[in-house]
Amino acid sequence: MARRRQLYEGKAKILFEGPEPGTIVQYFKDDATAFNAQKKGTITGKGVLNNRISEYLMQRLTEIGIPNHFIRRLNMREQLVREVEIIPLEVVVRNVAAGSLATRLGIQEGTRLPRSIIEYYYKNDALQDPMVSEEHITAFGWASTHDLDDIVQLTLRVNDFLTGLLLGVGITLVDFKLEFGRLWENDEMRIVLADEISPDNCRLWDLKTGEKMDKDRFRRDLGKVEEGYQEVARRLGILPEAGVRDMKGPEVMQ
Repeated sequence: MARRRQLYEGKAKILFEGPEPGTIVQYFKDDATAFNAQKKGTITGKGVLNNRISEYLMQRLTEIGIPNHFIRRLNMREQLVREVEIIPLEVVVRNVAAGSLATRLGIQEGTRLPRSIIEYYYKNDALQDPMVSEEHITAFGWASTHDLDDIVQLTLRVNDFLTGLLLGVGITLVDFKLEFGRLWENDEMRIVLADEISPDNCRLWDLKTGEKMDKDRFRRDLGKVEEGYQEVARRLGILPEAGVRDMKGPEVMQ
Protein backbone atom coordinates (compact mmCIF):
# COMPACT_ATOMS: atom_id res chain seq x y z
CA MET A 1 0.00 0.00 0.00
CA ALA A 2 1.36 3.43 -0.94
CA ARG A 3 2.98 5.52 1.76
CA ARG A 4 1.06 8.66 2.69
CA ARG A 5 1.04 11.28 5.42
CA GLN A 6 -1.25 10.88 8.40
CA LEU A 7 -3.25 14.01 9.15
CA TYR A 8 -5.29 12.99 12.17
CA GLU A 9 -6.26 9.99 14.27
CA GLY A 10 -9.55 9.88 16.11
CA LYS A 11 -11.31 7.27 18.19
CA ALA A 12 -12.76 5.38 15.20
CA LYS A 13 -10.94 6.64 12.11
CA ILE A 14 -7.57 7.79 10.78
CA LEU A 15 -7.35 10.52 8.14
CA PHE A 16 -4.59 10.52 5.55
CA GLU A 17 -3.54 12.92 2.85
CA GLY A 18 -5.49 12.11 -0.31
CA PRO A 19 -4.06 11.37 -3.77
CA GLU A 20 -5.28 14.73 -5.13
CA PRO A 21 -5.51 18.23 -3.63
CA GLY A 22 -8.73 18.70 -1.71
CA THR A 23 -9.14 15.00 -0.93
CA ILE A 24 -8.63 12.89 2.18
CA VAL A 25 -8.47 9.14 2.71
CA GLN A 26 -10.63 8.02 5.64
CA TYR A 27 -9.53 4.74 7.26
CA PHE A 28 -12.02 2.93 9.52
CA LYS A 29 -10.60 1.25 12.64
CA ASP A 30 -11.98 -1.58 14.75
CA ASP A 31 -11.37 0.42 17.94
CA ALA A 32 -14.45 1.19 20.00
CA THR A 33 -14.93 3.75 22.76
CA ALA A 34 -17.83 4.80 24.95
CA PHE A 35 -18.57 7.25 27.75
CA ASN A 36 -16.11 9.84 26.39
CA ALA A 37 -13.41 7.18 25.91
CA GLN A 38 -13.63 5.96 29.50
CA LYS A 39 -14.50 2.54 28.08
CA LYS A 40 -12.32 1.17 25.30
CA GLY A 41 -12.29 -2.06 23.32
CA THR A 42 -12.20 -3.64 19.89
CA ILE A 43 -15.10 -4.78 17.73
CA THR A 44 -13.67 -7.22 15.19
CA GLY A 45 -14.54 -6.21 11.64
CA LYS A 46 -16.28 -3.00 12.70
CA GLY A 47 -14.15 -0.86 10.41
CA VAL A 48 -14.98 -2.97 7.37
CA LEU A 49 -18.70 -2.90 8.11
CA ASN A 50 -18.85 0.82 8.95
CA ASN A 51 -16.99 1.63 5.74
CA ARG A 52 -19.52 -0.30 3.67
CA ILE A 53 -22.59 0.92 5.57
CA SER A 54 -21.50 4.56 5.47
CA GLU A 55 -20.65 4.27 1.76
CA TYR A 56 -24.10 2.88 1.00
CA LEU A 57 -25.99 5.49 3.03
CA MET A 58 -23.94 8.42 1.72
CA GLN A 59 -24.54 7.25 -1.85
CA ARG A 60 -28.26 7.00 -1.24
CA LEU A 61 -28.29 10.49 0.28
CA THR A 62 -26.41 11.83 -2.76
CA GLU A 63 -29.16 10.38 -4.96
CA ILE A 64 -31.77 12.55 -3.23
CA GLY A 65 -29.63 15.68 -3.38
CA ILE A 66 -28.03 15.73 0.08
CA PRO A 67 -24.54 17.20 -0.43
CA ASN A 68 -21.83 15.26 1.40
CA HIS A 69 -18.09 14.70 1.41
CA PHE A 70 -18.11 11.11 0.11
CA ILE A 71 -16.41 10.43 -3.24
CA ARG A 72 -15.86 6.66 -3.41
CA ARG A 73 -14.78 3.61 -1.43
CA LEU A 74 -11.17 2.62 -2.07
CA ASN A 75 -11.04 -0.79 -0.39
CA MET A 76 -12.52 -2.71 2.54
CA ARG A 77 -11.41 -0.17 5.14
CA GLU A 78 -10.84 3.08 3.28
CA GLN A 79 -12.87 5.65 1.42
CA LEU A 80 -11.94 8.83 -0.44
CA VAL A 81 -13.69 11.98 0.75
CA ARG A 82 -13.56 15.69 -0.01
CA GLU A 83 -11.56 17.81 2.38
CA VAL A 84 -13.90 20.08 4.34
CA GLU A 85 -13.60 22.54 7.20
CA ILE A 86 -15.38 20.64 9.97
CA ILE A 87 -17.88 22.66 11.98
CA PRO A 88 -17.17 21.83 15.66
CA LEU A 89 -20.66 20.55 16.38
CA GLU A 90 -22.29 17.18 16.80
CA VAL A 91 -25.88 17.41 15.57
CA VAL A 92 -28.02 14.78 17.28
CA VAL A 93 -31.49 13.83 16.04
CA ARG A 94 -33.78 12.01 18.45
CA ASN A 95 -36.93 10.19 17.33
CA VAL A 96 -37.33 7.83 20.30
CA ALA A 97 -36.25 8.41 23.91
CA ALA A 98 -33.01 6.57 24.66
CA GLY A 99 -29.58 7.09 26.16
CA SER A 100 -28.81 10.43 27.75
CA LEU A 101 -32.18 11.97 26.80
CA ALA A 102 -34.11 9.29 28.69
CA THR A 103 -31.80 9.69 31.70
CA ARG A 104 -31.72 13.48 31.62
CA LEU A 105 -35.48 14.00 31.38
CA GLY A 106 -36.69 10.88 33.17
CA ILE A 107 -38.47 9.50 30.11
CA GLN A 108 -38.86 5.76 29.77
CA GLU A 109 -36.48 4.43 27.12
CA GLY A 110 -38.38 3.46 23.99
CA THR A 111 -40.99 6.23 24.28
CA ARG A 112 -41.77 7.68 20.86
CA LEU A 113 -41.17 11.44 21.00
CA PRO A 114 -43.96 13.86 19.96
CA ARG A 115 -41.70 15.02 17.13
CA SER A 116 -38.09 14.66 16.12
CA ILE A 117 -35.77 16.72 18.33
CA ILE A 118 -32.45 18.23 17.25
CA GLU A 119 -29.73 18.81 19.84
CA TYR A 120 -26.27 20.36 19.47
CA TYR A 121 -23.07 19.33 21.24
CA TYR A 122 -19.77 21.19 21.10
CA LYS A 123 -17.06 18.89 19.70
CA ASN A 124 -14.41 19.04 22.39
CA ASP A 125 -13.13 15.81 23.96
CA ALA A 126 -11.45 17.64 26.85
CA LEU A 127 -14.83 19.13 27.82
CA GLN A 128 -16.69 15.87 27.14
CA ASP A 129 -18.69 17.34 24.24
CA PRO A 130 -21.08 19.57 26.24
CA MET A 131 -24.61 20.24 25.03
CA VAL A 132 -24.99 23.78 23.65
CA SER A 133 -27.74 26.01 22.28
CA GLU A 134 -28.02 28.00 19.06
CA GLU A 135 -27.13 31.07 21.13
CA HIS A 136 -23.81 29.52 22.12
CA ILE A 137 -23.10 28.43 18.55
CA THR A 138 -23.65 31.85 16.98
CA ALA A 139 -22.15 33.85 19.88
CA PHE A 140 -18.86 31.94 19.76
CA GLY A 141 -18.73 31.89 15.97
CA TRP A 142 -18.81 28.13 15.50
CA ALA A 143 -21.51 28.60 12.87
CA SER A 144 -23.62 31.47 11.61
CA THR A 145 -27.40 31.69 11.69
CA HIS A 146 -27.41 30.95 7.95
CA ASP A 147 -25.13 27.93 8.50
CA LEU A 148 -27.52 26.61 11.16
CA ASP A 149 -30.51 27.05 8.85
CA ASP A 150 -28.73 24.91 6.25
CA ILE A 151 -27.70 22.34 8.88
CA VAL A 152 -31.24 21.99 10.24
CA GLN A 153 -32.75 21.69 6.77
CA LEU A 154 -30.25 19.00 5.75
CA THR A 155 -30.58 17.19 9.08
CA LEU A 156 -34.37 16.91 8.83
CA ARG A 157 -34.12 15.63 5.25
CA VAL A 158 -31.53 13.04 6.29
CA ASN A 159 -33.74 11.95 9.18
CA ASP A 160 -36.83 11.58 6.99
CA PHE A 161 -34.97 9.58 4.36
CA LEU A 162 -33.05 7.29 6.71
CA THR A 163 -36.13 6.66 8.87
CA GLY A 164 -38.04 5.40 5.83
CA LEU A 165 -35.11 3.47 4.38
CA LEU A 166 -34.41 1.63 7.62
CA LEU A 167 -38.10 1.04 8.34
CA GLY A 168 -38.21 -0.82 5.04
CA VAL A 169 -35.68 -3.35 6.36
CA GLY A 170 -37.30 -3.70 9.78
CA ILE A 171 -35.10 -1.24 11.73
CA THR A 172 -36.20 1.68 13.91
CA LEU A 173 -33.94 4.73 13.68
CA VAL A 174 -33.99 5.74 17.34
CA ASP A 175 -31.45 8.56 17.18
CA PHE A 176 -28.22 9.44 15.41
CA LYS A 177 -25.37 11.94 15.24
CA LEU A 178 -24.31 13.95 12.20
CA GLU A 179 -21.35 16.20 11.51
CA PHE A 180 -21.12 18.91 8.89
CA GLY A 181 -18.33 20.81 7.17
CA ARG A 182 -17.75 23.78 4.92
CA LEU A 183 -16.77 22.81 1.39
CA TRP A 184 -14.99 25.57 -0.55
CA GLU A 185 -15.22 25.53 -4.34
CA ASN A 186 -14.05 28.50 -6.44
CA ASP A 187 -14.40 30.90 -3.50
CA GLU A 188 -17.92 29.69 -2.86
CA MET A 189 -18.84 27.84 0.33
CA ARG A 190 -21.60 25.35 1.01
CA ILE A 191 -22.47 23.21 3.99
CA VAL A 192 -22.13 19.46 3.38
CA LEU A 193 -22.62 16.31 5.43
CA ALA A 194 -19.31 14.83 6.64
CA ASP A 195 -17.90 12.09 8.92
CA GLU A 196 -19.86 8.81 8.67
CA ILE A 197 -23.27 7.24 9.19
CA SER A 198 -23.03 3.80 10.79
CA PRO A 199 -24.02 1.77 13.86
CA ASP A 200 -21.24 3.68 15.65
CA ASN A 201 -23.25 6.89 15.63
CA CYS A 202 -26.83 5.64 15.19
CA ARG A 203 -29.12 3.81 17.58
CA LEU A 204 -30.76 1.07 15.54
CA TRP A 205 -33.39 -1.25 17.04
CA ASP A 206 -35.15 -4.21 15.49
CA LEU A 207 -38.63 -2.97 14.59
CA LYS A 208 -40.45 -5.95 16.11
CA THR A 209 -38.32 -7.01 19.07
CA GLY A 210 -36.53 -3.79 19.99
CA GLU A 211 -33.20 -5.65 19.98
CA LYS A 212 -30.26 -3.26 19.70
CA MET A 213 -28.03 -3.51 16.63
CA ASP A 214 -25.57 -0.68 17.32
CA LYS A 215 -22.76 0.43 19.63
CA ASP A 216 -25.07 0.23 22.66
CA ARG A 217 -24.31 -3.49 22.61
CA PHE A 218 -20.71 -2.49 23.43
CA ARG A 219 -21.62 0.34 25.82
CA ARG A 220 -23.96 -1.85 27.86
CA ASP A 221 -22.04 -5.13 27.67
CA LEU A 222 -24.92 -6.87 25.88
CA GLY A 223 -22.64 -9.21 23.94
CA LYS A 224 -22.82 -10.17 20.24
CA VAL A 225 -21.60 -6.70 19.25
CA GLU A 226 -20.13 -7.83 15.93
CA GLU A 227 -23.34 -9.68 15.11
CA GLY A 228 -25.36 -6.50 15.62
CA TYR A 229 -23.31 -4.57 13.09
CA GLN A 230 -23.37 -7.51 10.68
CA GLU A 231 -27.16 -7.72 10.90
CA VAL A 232 -27.52 -4.07 9.90
CA ALA A 233 -25.24 -4.66 6.89
CA ARG A 234 -27.10 -7.85 6.02
CA ARG A 235 -30.48 -6.14 6.03
CA LEU A 236 -29.15 -3.35 3.84
CA GLY A 237 -27.83 -6.01 1.45
CA ILE A 238 -24.19 -4.94 1.72
CA LEU A 239 -22.46 -7.53 3.87
CA PRO A 240 -18.97 -7.94 2.31
CA GLU A 241 -18.92 -10.73 -0.22
CA ALA A 242 -16.12 -12.58 1.55
CA GLY A 243 -17.52 -11.91 4.99
CA VAL A 244 -15.91 -9.66 7.55
CA ARG A 245 -12.16 -9.98 7.44
CA ASP A 246 -9.36 -7.91 8.84
CA MET A 247 -6.92 -5.92 6.75
CA LYS A 248 -3.50 -4.58 7.50
CA GLY A 249 -3.59 -0.87 8.20
CA PRO A 250 -1.98 1.62 5.82
CA GLU A 251 1.71 2.41 6.11
CA VAL A 252 2.12 5.82 7.69
CA MET A 253 4.62 8.37 6.40
CA GLN A 254 6.58 9.85 9.29
